[in-house]
Parts: sequence; structure tokens; C-alpha cells
Amino acid sequence: MKKMRIAMMAAVLMLVMTGCGSPAETEGQAESVSESGRGDGDTYKTEAHVSDSGDADAASEPDGTGTSEGTSEPGNEEPGNEKSGNEEPGNEKSGNEKSGNEESGNEESEEGEHMEEIEIIQVPEWPQAEIPQNDALKFVESMRLGWCLGNTFDAVDCNLSDELQYESAWSKAVTTKEMIHAVADAGFRTIRIPVSWHNHVDEGWQISGAWMDRVQEVVDWALDEDMYVILNIHHDNGEDFMYPSYELLDQSKEYVSAVWKQIAARFADYDEKLVFETLNEPRQIGTDHEWWVDVNSEVGKECLDAVNQLNQVAVNTIREDGEGHNASRYIMVPGYCASPDFALAEDFALPEDPGGAENRILVSVHAYTPYNFALAGEGDSGSTDAFSVSEQKGTGEIDAFMERLYEKYISKGIGVVIGEFGARIKNGNTQARTEFAAYYVARARHYGISVCWWDNNAFAGNGENFGLLRRANCTFAFPQIVEQMECYSK
Repeated sequence: MKKMRIAMMAAVLMLVMTGCGSPAETEGQAESVSESGRGDGDTYKTEAHVSDSGDADAASEPDGTGTSEGTSEPGNEEPGNEKSGNEEPGNEKSGNEKSGNEESGNEESEEGEHMEEIEIIQVPEWPQAEIPQNDALKFVESMRLGWCLGNTFDAVDCNLSDELQYESAWSKAVTTKEMIHAVADAGFRTIRIPVSWHNHVDEGWQISGAWMDRVQEVVDWALDEDMYVILNIHHDNGEDFMYPSYELLDQSKEYVSAVWKQIAARFADYDEKLVFETLNEPRQIGTDHEWWVDVNSEVGKECLDAVNQLNQVAVNTIREDGEGHNASRYIMVPGYCASPDFALAEDFALPEDPGGAENRILVSVHAYTPYNFALAGEGDSGSTDAFSVSEQKGTGEIDAFMERLYEKYISKGIGVVIGEFGARIKNGNTQARTEFAAYYVARARHYGISVCWWDNNAFAGNGENFGLLRRANCTFAFPQIVEQMECYSK
């Protein structure tokens, strides 16, 4: 069994920077949630900087009513709808909603902090997986651990007169250079920047210069930290823009091509550390098969084929730019709704690469697995707040889908990136989430997969609370979770 003791610098995981908080962040009430007890798994310890207000498992949770990605009025949103019981659980986030219990600015202060130990969860010793040696898999290996700047540039349909206010409409935080530095300092090597574009285009689908400039500024900050950056088309999945059906396929291709042509041109001179992701969770929104479809049915075949065609259009457009690094840039492509199940389906096809570059297409999946622990709401049927490494509670589902991805792709030399994963806060279950984070990242890296935690800056209330970084002061609310992931991502 592997034993480890890691000395963690306080400045990394509980960094407080002057001026880091954004003026767009709002004040609110805070509630303190203290988790009791530890998991039964064997653990090894490392030091962390925590507040005198509680132990390493305590976090001050901003209270809020919740922000939903699928609504039009900021500040008056409804909680996101979870997947219904007739859908296959385990892999996807629910709807467009990413919750939005905003940062309050009532975070713990630097004063009175002290050093306390964080336990490194011991995971099993698995037989060595055979990872082919090629440039694509080495590239994915170097991406290591990622962090998603969620509920930020992906906000949509907020009815704002100033388009730049979309950035803080859901998260209540304007991104700062200090935030990106804090993420990099904590050991994250990759940042995924989800961007929705349709509220920032004219009738001819030309992107606003102000919006593109702002996105580019944040991309530059991340690259300045020597991070990998993933840039995508996010919540443009709708019947007026991109929708994976035969009826709307021509229009969807036009939209995807128009947007990617402009993104590719703007970032052509950026090197390969900037990765393009064609689409985010492409699916037939509002149908009974939004998150799960019978791949052998007529509609299932249509869904998968439409996504294949849209991925191909995006890849063609990026490669046709021909400038700078676009001819050989790594491009991530999802299957239907970004589920591993549909990336593993026989009818899912990787795009042909017209740029002549060899093996530069990566598979993109989202996997909030096991679903009942990681994503299901507390009131949902089957929901659980329990996960245990030593008791193998919840570990089997992670093993199963990652092994299938390994067999179909990685073992054959094709790279896989899990662009979104995480476990929402439930009943103060920090220890269970800590064990989940350790196991998930360790298992992914065992198979040569890099992963990105979905952080939506949400910490309290009834929504999908996946927050790690308190953007108001650039501290990590759950340093023990971050440390597990950083440890096992190496």
C-alpha cells in the first residue's frame, strides 16, 4: 500500500490576496456548516491553512436563493431541474442549470488562521495500465488537473443592456487575474473557460468585439500562469442557434461554423496550450431524450449522427483557418450530451482531421459519477451523500466507465479529457466528497485521463453547489478536496 505525506504550503490553498474580490460580488448572510466525523479509509496527513472558526472540514457557506442557467432574469432564478427517473443516471449534469448560490463576500478573514493537518486519502494500488506512448497521450497527461470557470462567460439570456455584465450575472463575480493565479498556485494545470456566444452576436452571427476581447483577456491570464486552456461553445444549444436534429441541422452547421471561424481567427497565433472544444453537451433540449436516448432507435441514431456532423463542421472550420497553430491544434469533441455512454456508442464517430495533423482529436466527456452521489439533489429518489473508498461505496461506477473509455480510446492511443466532474455539497458531507475527489482523480490518472472540476461559485442553498474557490477573496473553501486532487493528479 502506498504511503505519502505531503507538506502543503498555506499560501497555496488558503491564499488571501488584497484586492482580489470583485466589486460585482454582493454581500449576503453566511451560514457555517461543520462536518463531523471522518471516513473509515486509511489516511495520511498534510498541513493546510484553515480558519480558527472551525476544523479542516469547516467552511463558511454563503446563503442564497440560487441562480439557474436556464432563466432569463438574473437574481430571480429558479433552481435547476435534475434528471428525471426515466433517464440513465450517472454521467451528465441536469439541463442548462448549474445552480447559482452566489458568493457573498462574507468569507473568512486572514486573521486568526493557523496550520492544521489535512489527511491524504489512501486509494488502492491498481495493476499498471498500459498507456501507449504518443504525443496525444503525453499532451493529455501534461494537462493533469483542471478547473472550470463555471457560471461566468457561459451565462445566457439575462436581458442585460451591458453585455459585459453577463460575466457576473450568475456567479456574482467578475474574473480577476488574482483568481486565476490562486487556481494555478493550488496545483491546477488546466483551466476550462466555458463561453456562450449567442447573446453577443449580431444577425449575421458576428461576435461582439467587446465580448471577444474580454474572453481573450482571461485566456491570456491563464496562459501567463503557464496553464492549459480549454475554450468552447457552451450554452448555445437551442433551436435558434445549434440544435442536433436533422430538421435544424443546416442552420446549426451555419452557426457553429460562423462562431468557430471567428474564434479560430482571433486565437490563431496561440500555441497548443490553447485547446478548442467544439460543443458542450449537445442534445435535444426539452425532449424526453435530452439526457438519455436509445441508440438503436431512429431518434437515437439521428441524435448521434447530428452531433457527429456538427463536430466535423467545427473541426473543418478550425482547420480551414490555416493560420498560426490552427492546422495542428488539439480539439476536443463530445458525443451526444457529452455522456461517456454516447462517446462509447458504436455510432459515435471521431471527426476526420482535414489539417493533416496526426491524432490531434481528443474525446471530451462529462461524468458526474456516481450520479446519485455526485449530482442528484438531496430530495431526489436514490440520492445519497455517502461515498467511501475503504468500503468501496460508489467506487464501482467510476471504475466501470473509466475502464470502458480506456479500452476504446486510450489503449488505442486516443486521448480522453473529462471536461466536467464534481460532487455537490449535501448535508455537510465534506469527508465523503474528499474521498470521492481522491478516488476519482487517482482512477482517471491511472488510465491516462485528465479531469476538470466544475466550479460554479455556489456554496449554499438548494441548488447544484460545486464551489471550491471563493472568488470574493481567492481562498479555497474546501482545501482538503483540492489537496486530494492535486496529490493524485501527478
